[in-house]
Amino acid sequence: MPKLRVSAIQLAVTSDVDENLATCLRLIDKAAESKPDVMVLPEFINHIMWFDSPEHCYEKSVDLDGDFPNAIGEKAKEHNSYIKVNVTLRRGEIGKVTGTNILFDPEGKKVAITDKQVLMGNENNFLIPAAEPAEIVHSENGSFGMYCCMDGVIPEPARALALNGANILLNSLNSFALDEASLHIPVRAAENKIYVVAANKVGGLVPPAMAQIVAERLKIPVDAVVGAGESQIVAPDGTILAKAPKKGEAIIFADIDIDDASNKLRPDGTDIFSARRAELYTPIADAPASGQIYTEAAERVKTAIFQPESSGQERSAEIDQAIKKASKDGIQLLVLPELSCQSTDEIKSALDGCEMVVATSIQEENAHVGVLIGRDGILLRQPQLHACGRHGWATDLGDSLNVIDLSWGRFALIVGGDVIYPEVFRLAVLQNVQVVACPTKILEAWEFETGWIERAAENRMNALFATQPSDLGASMVVAMDKDFTLWTQWEKQFDGNINYPLVTRAERAPGMTRATIFPSATSNRVISQKTDLVENRPWWLAKGIITD
Repeated sequence: MPKLRVSAIQLAVTSDVDENLATCLRLIDKAAESKPDVMVLPEFINHIMWFDSPEHCYEKSVDLDGDFPNAIGEKAKEHNSYIKVNVTLRRGEIGKVTGTNILFDPEGKKVAITDKQVLMGNENNFLIPAAEPAEIVHSENGSFGMYCCMDGVIPEPARALALNGANILLNSLNSFALDEASLHIPVRAAENKIYVVAANKVGGLVPPAMAQIVAERLKIPVDAVVGAGESQIVAPDGTILAKAPKKGEAIIFADIDIDDASNKLRPDGTDIFSARRAELYTPIADAPASGQIYTEAAERVKTAIFQPESSGQERSAEIDQAIKKASKDGIQLLVLPELSCQSTDEIKSALDGCEMVVATSIQEENAHVGVLIGRDGILLRQPQLHACGRHGWATDLGDSLNVIDLSWGRFALIVGGDVIYPEVFRLAVLQNVQVVACPTKILEAWEFETGWIERAAENRMNALFATQPSDLGASMVVAMDKDFTLWTQWEKQFDGNINYPLVTRAERAPGMTRATIFPSATSNRVISQKTDLVENRPWWLAKGIITD
């Protein structure tokens, strides 16, 4: 396939639909000077996403064949470029409006129309979510998939598009959250080994006269009710190829090689898509079972990760000393990297008389098995679920994710290569797991930079990732902050992040890293009014995830 030039256009939107169209056309013309093959604009470009009533929303929304979309189509034809936009779109009578992505081809034709799947907060008062899965546009220039804003805060929409053959994801945003750019945008590229082109807004996200009122309702500073900018273009390995500033109109470009998005191999030879086990993921497509949240959990738990320095007999002695030291310090959960010991007996012996539990993994004949060990022996076994290149000997795979209720919360093990699959963490949270331990080995920089953090954040789950340190990264504890839901009063000052958890990174050297986690905080998964990260996932559109 040829190389493409892609562009993200960052802009501000007002309550004047005609003014907004003029802004879009002006910036499209400006971007066209660099001859991009693809342009992406932000979400809700026809009107600020704030309305007095459903009738007002309907009035300010556009018709699919109306002047607003057609003018964008003319620009696509004029500049011989694909253009992706997002608007509030009338879908019949008053009360039926969607947040809709439209892709125009270089002839100005509307070649794909997909609706927003996950509505955020106030959007639920005016819009209806998608009823159909997002379609893919296959062209000689690549295969395009579209999603928008909140759709990218959870893994399913982007995953379904990638599995369906998309190699470029086009994301339009209307967000004031800084963690969009630092976390949610880049991780969708890296976890699917695909390109992402994301355009966010700048400027006020509500009418100026409403800014103070809305800020008080949201419980955030008034100067935070603005688009967070930082539109970006991300490579399949998670590298940021181009990024716009946080403020002001901007146009960014990158030249990309589509063939780079066809390689789904990890450094150990694991094909991340071929190794998927769709038959295990069926609960992701089930309707939420309300009232099932497990709430008997401690407010805080002392945890630690230990990265051993030595090997063989010396490692056993080192781990023995680390266990005794951690127990003396009041640690309740200690996690070791994968395959840290030959036998669980040595850990059981070190735990004699201790209340602490230790998680790691072992080889049991042809299986790579995660183990949770207490003073009386193994409390939980978890065979690795996916084939993994670095563990070619592990041919006996598990068929389910097992959980255990401990005195301080519900717990699961996610082992080895399983940590790169967002589906496995979804299986955990659908069983109301509050803490996961992940004995693993880091293979790619994006895992440490965004991947592990996102696995915890998108599920509201405490997670401990233990690995031997390397130039790529080291172990990490990710804890849930009880300050989470917008429209509620937070204890800490709002710093611009909505869903970025508390992260404790280990040094890239042997040693012990301690961190407190908060199991009871996981009972709140509501990111904004009427938007639950788990229950409001688009489960009715997840067929592409649970089938090969």
